[in-house]
Amino acid sequence: MSVKGRSSGWWIPLMLLCVILILSSSCVAGFSRNAPLISSAVYNEVNGLLKWKASFDKHSQALLSSWKGNDPCKWDGILCDKSKSLSSVNLANYGLQGTLHTLNFSLFSNLHTLNIYNNSFGGTIPPQIGNMSKVNRLNLSLNSFDGPIPKEMWTLRSLRGLDISMCHLNGAIPNSIANLANLSILNLASNNLFGYIPLEIGKLQKLEYLDIGYNSLSGSIPQEIGMLTNLRYIDLSRNTISGTIPSTIGNMSNLKELYLERNTLFGPIPPSMWNLTNLSSFFLNDNKLFGSIPAFIENLVNLVFLEFYNNNFYGPIPSTIGNLTKLTGLGFGLNKFSGSIPASIGNLINLDTLTLQGNNLSGSIPSTMGNLILLTRLGLSSNKLNGSIPKEMNNITNLYNVQLSDNDFIGHLPPQICIGGSLAFLAADNNHLTGPTPTSLKNCSTLTRLRLEENQIKGNITEDFGIYPNLKYIDLSDNQYYGHISPNWGKCLNLDSFKISNNNISGGIPPQLVEATNLGRLYLFSNNLSGTLPKELGNLKSLVEIKISNNNFCGSIPTEIGLIMNLQHLDLAGNEFSGTIPKQVVRLPNLLELNLSNNKIEGNIPSEFSQLQPLESLDLSSNLLSGTIPTIIGELRRLQLLNLSHNHLSGIIPSSFDEMSSLISVNIAYNQLEGPLPKNQAFLKSSTDSLRNNKGLCGNVTGLMHCPTNHKSKIHKVMLLVLCLILPTSIFCGVGISIYILCGKWREKQTHVEQQTGELFSIWSYDGKITFENIIEATENFDDKYLIAVGGQGYVYKVELAVGLVVAVKKLNSVTNEDTSDFKAFTSEVQVLTEIKHRNIVKLYGFCSHSRFSFLVYEFLEGGSLDQILDNETHAMTFDWKRRANVVKGLANALSYMHHDCSPPIIHLDISSKNVLLDLEYEAHVSDFGTAKILKPTSYSWSPLAGTFGYIAPELAQTMKVNEKCDVYSFGVLSLEILIGKHPGELISSLSSSLAHDLLLIDVLDKRPPHPVKSIVGEVIVIARLAFACLSENPHSRPTMEQVSKELMMGTSPIVEQFPMMRLEQLQ
Repeated sequence: MSVKGRSSGWWIPLMLLCVILILSSSCVAGFSRNAPLISSAVYNEVNGLLKWKASFDKHSQALLSSWKGNDPCKWDGILCDKSKSLSSVNLANYGLQGTLHTLNFSLFSNLHTLNIYNNSFGGTIPPQIGNMSKVNRLNLSLNSFDGPIPKEMWTLRSLRGLDISMCHLNGAIPNSIANLANLSILNLASNNLFGYIPLEIGKLQKLEYLDIGYNSLSGSIPQEIGMLTNLRYIDLSRNTISGTIPSTIGNMSNLKELYLERNTLFGPIPPSMWNLTNLSSFFLNDNKLFGSIPAFIENLVNLVFLEFYNNNFYGPIPSTIGNLTKLTGLGFGLNKFSGSIPASIGNLINLDTLTLQGNNLSGSIPSTMGNLILLTRLGLSSNKLNGSIPKEMNNITNLYNVQLSDNDFIGHLPPQICIGGSLAFLAADNNHLTGPTPTSLKNCSTLTRLRLEENQIKGNITEDFGIYPNLKYIDLSDNQYYGHISPNWGKCLNLDSFKISNNNISGGIPPQLVEATNLGRLYLFSNNLSGTLPKELGNLKSLVEIKISNNNFCGSIPTEIGLIMNLQHLDLAGNEFSGTIPKQVVRLPNLLELNLSNNKIEGNIPSEFSQLQPLESLDLSSNLLSGTIPTIIGELRRLQLLNLSHNHLSGIIPSSFDEMSSLISVNIAYNQLEGPLPKNQAFLKSSTDSLRNNKGLCGNVTGLMHCPTNHKSKIHKVMLLVLCLILPTSIFCGVGISIYILCGKWREKQTHVEQQTGELFSIWSYDGKITFENIIEATENFDDKYLIAVGGQGYVYKVELAVGLVVAVKKLNSVTNEDTSDFKAFTSEVQVLTEIKHRNIVKLYGFCSHSRFSFLVYEFLEGGSLDQILDNETHAMTFDWKRRANVVKGLANALSYMHHDCSPPIIHLDISSKNVLLDLEYEAHVSDFGTAKILKPTSYSWSPLAGTFGYIAPELAQTMKVNEKCDVYSFGVLSLEILIGKHPGELISSLSSSLAHDLLLIDVLDKRPPHPVKSIVGEVIVIARLAFACLSENPHSRPTMEQVSKELMMGTSPIVEQFPMMRLEQLQ
């Protein structure tokens, strides 16, 4: 090889080296594109987000499966800026669960948007959120945060949009809100915020959207709010804001939507507001506003929704309202408008909803209303409208809800009222309508609720009605319907209430009716129905009420009715029923009313009534019943009305009636009864007509002879004395260890009666003989002139002993039989009162038990019982609000002690006004522990229904299960009774209605004492709020008595200034 040949290949290795370098460079470049180098700031952001994700539950982590690697710009919900730094985190609607406490906000200095709307984040909002200095959109709404809004949030000066609505946040809106001067959107709605709207809100002059509704804000709307001239939307609804509407709102010329409903605003609408010509939604409903509506309401030409209902506006509806032709919703109901409905309302051809009910409108419906062909909801009820319904109403074919009740309409209902097939609700009851049933109703399958009662409509009920798959309620009562009950009603499978009473309907009850298995109320009374009751009625397990009185039904009462376990009211009066009272019927566990009067029922009154503890009204009058009155009738502890008159009952009235404290009215006339009347106020206060024509009744009642006096001999007295010394030991062996030991100690010691008064009852405790003699002599053998009260288990006497000491002696009915309720009540009271000691619980000094006289001796409290104070006009006037508040506090302290300081806890079970005694200083003392139970810590406690009707917790009546919350409910009832001056049963039963919600607290308070002064108003508000909390239907939602007692001790409510306009709804 030549030299030249060797040197010619030198470039080959050099080329290979270049190729390698190029390829190496290409590979590096390719790698850089796939895994770019990131800055330390972005690296920290990535780690911060991954650490936050790691704190979520596994399901939430799986939802963010894309969150991995070093490039967050490709992750779901993440946007980056040009520098690859995070600019937006949007996790709205992801369904994530976690907290914000593991998110290091300081790492996200470039973040502009954070949106976690509609997730399940909880805990508090950490103060570190204030480190996101550049954030301008922050949306944390619809999560489960709690606690206050951190003050650091009000330092985010770059914010243009802040939404933390629906998050359970509390606290006040601070003055520092003024720092957020760039805000255009602020939404704090649906939280638990309280306090005033800060004046500084007027500095947010870029604000276009403001929503702070659905909170507990109070005070007035500040005038400064009128400085927000860029506002297009403002919602302050559903707070407790009071005062007048500031005139400065009229400065908001750009305002389109205004929501101030459900506050306590009062006064007229400021004239400046009629210049808000851009308004499309104007809601002032549910306030206390008043004044007339001026003609220049026509200025608001862009209105779509106008809702002023439930205020006190008065005067005529201006005819100029007809110029608001864009209106789709007009609500003027529940005000005091008068005059006629203006004919110009027919110009509002876009109306979908028109509600004018509950005013004083008069005249007829203008025929122009037929122009409102888009109308679906029409409310004209509860006015003074008259005349016939114009035929032009047939033009409105899309009606869904029509309310015409409680007026003076005459003539016919529009026959085509359901021609469009949309009608669901029709109420035209309590008018003077005549003529036939509208023909379109027969095939109106959309009907859900139909009320035509109390008119003079005439028609054939068999032919006028069809099959309604959605119908739940129908009432055709008090009309002139005739015909038979069609089997087709059984095909209305959702029917709950079927009411056709007071018509001329004949025939029987078709068995097919039981196919309507949801039927709850059957009202057929006062017709011409006949035949026997179908036994198939027993299959209607949802029935609550059967009222078929004043017909011609015959035969025996079907035993199958005893299968309807939910039945509460059974009224079969005024028919031709025969046979005996079925035992299965009287066993019904929820029956409140049983009326079998004016039939031909014979036999004895069944003894199974002992299981009817809830029964309130029993009428068996005008039948052929015989035998004696069962003793167990007197054990119906909730019975208020009893009528056994016009039968063939004989024998004496059982002494068990002595205990019926709930009984209000009794009629036993025209029987063969004899012997003494029970010592029961209902009997003792009965009229002569209620007792007349019996065999030999006696008692201290006008029209009856006096019962023979039973003079006791000295020998008999000595025998009683011996019994008193001997029997207690044997009887109380079974009472309990504590009472047995106590009785043993009492027999061991002897002391002289001459000892001083302070030792008298320790003497008595050791020598029953001495005290027994003293009490027998002091009461002259328990003469009625010393009687001061009649209780559930006996009689209370005021006794002044020889040493001058006055005590109260409760003489009980015989307690010798350990199985009787009297014995159990006696031993319960002794056991409880010997184990507890509290300043607000009556003191027990001692007891004695034997076959004739059994009694307990208490301290005598001069103030009497709480119910006596409230029933006495003079005493109630001096029972001022300070004293009433102290009584409530004393009761709460006593119950808190019994429930939480006694081990095991003691449940009273009969907290009522008759069982609260007052001393001369109006200090409350809980008494009458005959129904009390000592709860065992490791087992459930069950009890026969005990207590006073009207104070018993609903779950106790249903389940008989005893716990502390039974007393809490009774305390709530009693607290309201102290506030309103009478038993609050009517108020409690109406709380579910909107009408009760709108009642003012000041209007329901007892009017007899002077209005509460400012220093006590706060306590009255707290008591009312706690009382409503204690009345929760759910026992678990009621506070404990310890919580109640502590809150009462804390003092007054922070919203005292709202007292004059405070509604009951605000207290619930």
